[in-house]
Amino acid sequence: KNKMMFKSTSRLASALPAAQRSFSTLVFAEHFEGAFNHSSFGSCLTAANQMNDPSVDVFVHGNEESVKSQVAEINKYPGINKIHVAQHANLHNPYTKALAFISSELIKKEGFSNVIAPATGFGKDLAPRIGGLLDLQAITDVVEIKEDGEKFVRPIYAGNALCTVSTIDKIKVLTVRATNFDKVLPSDNDHGYSTEAAADVDKYAESTKGKWLENIVEKSEMAELTTAKYVVSGGRALKSGENFSMLHDIAETLGTHQCAIGASRAAVDAGMVPNELQIGQTGKIVAPDIYFAVGISGAIQHVSGIKDSKVIVAINKDEDAPIFKIANYGLVGDLFTVLPELNDKLKAATA
Repeated sequence: KNKMMFKSTSRLASALPAAQRSFSTLVFAEHFEGAFNHSSFGSCLTAANQMNDPSVDVFVHGNEESVKSQVAEINKYPGINKIHVAQHANLHNPYTKALAFISSELIKKEGFSNVIAPATGFGKDLAPRIGGLLDLQAITDVVEIKEDGEKFVRPIYAGNALCTVSTIDKIKVLTVRATNFDKVLPSDNDHGYSTEAAADVDKYAESTKGKWLENIVEKSEMAELTTAKYVVSGGRALKSGENFSMLHDIAETLGTHQCAIGASRAAVDAGMVPNELQIGQTGKIVAPDIYFAVGISGAIQHVSGIKDSKVIVAINKDEDAPIFKIANYGLVGDLFTVLPELNDKLKAATA
């Protein structure tokens, strides 16, 4: 990777040197319709632990049932100081405008020096809002933390270069890519962390302009795309949505609980599969143990979404396809012949 380095010209130039600051970090927990996101939370805790920070608090939001469930899950994780709660029926959705006001007031009150959210749709909506309210520059899509949180590495140019940045903001607001950080794992123990209600929840939850309407998602028995151990992804060469069933066959062999189906933008634009399967610069970022690129040419926009995969297996009849330049293993051949044979081999290997 090419590496660039620059310093932001922050408006908060009066920040104290790191050695003189009392560090404390606020980590945002994420849920979707009440389901706690363990993957992003574990990665955010790892990022917090790399910030030279002895004290980590957690912020949860949602309705009464959701908050109760999330707090129970968070109590299984080690190294947490306190859980801050924003409980209201209007907060049981991904719309973060009211949440930004509530959490910004909490950040000022508690004096947090670091704020960390996952680089998901939730975090990407929330962090810039907090930055705007507190006059801070959010540092997004962080893939590496250096020097105990004094420098951060993030991708630029569609992932083709890595940029090392620093800031003189007195509060660092980050979103971190979960796939680039090892996850702190929960245990069976209940640590019984103290909880504290955030201030002005009713005020902001009931008066903030803007309204959440609905979540439009496709129900699937597959693993979640961004956290799956294996991803089988198809491109335009599959020719039709019906032929994506061949990828589903592979996924079932590998285990649908740990395998997900993805697609290139070309396949999505052609109407073969829904948009939520799209991987790449304008889609989702994945980093599975094994990524199968089936009939995908390897456009730079797609590669930016898969480059952190541990192993990339490419199947394409064009031996000059760019995907082979980054693949660990390549199969040159007609996918309609190769896939059934591959599935038979996988079945034999996993029997």
